[in-house]
Amino acid sequence: MPKHRNVALFVPHLGCGHRCVFCDQRAISGTAAAPTPDDVRSAAELALSGGETGGEIAFFGGSFTAIDRDYMLSLLEAAEPFVKDGSFSGIRCSTRPDAIDRERLSILKAYGVTAIELGAQSADDGILEKNGRGHTFADTETAAGLIREYGIGMDLQMMTGLYGDTDEGALASAEKFIALRPDTMRIYPTVVLKNTRLARLYEAGEYVPQSLDEAVGLCAKLLTRFYDASIPVIRLGLHSGGGVEENRVAGPYHPAFREICESRIYYDLALERLAGKPRGTYLLTVAPTEISKAAGHKKVNIASLAEYGWNCAVRADERAGIYTIGVSPVNIAQSTDG
Repeated sequence: MPKHRNVALFVPHLGCGHRCVFCDQRAISGTAAAPTPDDVRSAAELALSGGETGGEIAFFGGSFTAIDRDYMLSLLEAAEPFVKDGSFSGIRCSTRPDAIDRERLSILKAYGVTAIELGAQSADDGILEKNGRGHTFADTETAAGLIREYGIGMDLQMMTGLYGDTDEGALASAEKFIALRPDTMRIYPTVVLKNTRLARLYEAGEYVPQSLDEAVGLCAKLLTRFYDASIPVIRLGLHSGGGVEENRVAGPYHPAFREICESRIYYDLALERLAGKPRGTYLLTVAPTEISKAAGHKKVNIASLAEYGWNCAVRADERAGIYTIGVSPVNIAQSTDG
């Protein structure tokens, strides 16, 4: 079976006239050099030589639609033939909400761009201004509507733990993003990186980052809200590698952040279902794909529930949905641990 994987190329800082308080794209992407058209062709050909077809060629990291027009066209021209011959399903790019208009969208559509990710980050104009974003939520709404009008996939990125933001603020932003009906979401907890204004604010005591536990609690709630709205979260937390670990000053980074968040969802569900039940032995039933998440990393959920006097085992239930859990008293010897 052919493998399907995106070919990701990073365009650090290019095209962006703003420097957000948290931003150091070189640390996030692990590269300081901008890709050339030859880099695009080489990356696509390398993926194809390994049997990887059907994915997208993706331009991330910068504000793709705001870079020098000739440079943008040269990258699109390098990628387009691989889409036209069916080797890749389309082209994806990330950009700012205020760098979208009809002219740009006409160009992107003509070259086979199938998805645009908007770095919305927050729906609160005060938080956007405080973090130096340089755009408003109205810009996000306008851009989202235009992208839909041109028949291009529309995805949103949001951040938690932004300078001046609160959990309640992030949850309110999520509701406004849900109303825009994006095809997918990416959620990035704010991490303090070296050589950013946020690092200086942190060192001056003016910014207190979320702890890992706080970020996990909030992002677990966000995951379930987007899931309930039938909007997939395709990324949760910064990618490991690429310089993030070395450049992190503070903040809730973990290479398995999503797994921890999903385990928290199941732990909270188990607590809710077990509340008021007597100490004893119980069977937790979840969808087959969710057994390890329900048990927790190194069975931390099982161990924590045992501290309350509930000795639990986890078993698959083909009828169970994602982010649901069944609880019933059972003889532990008759069940299977997850």
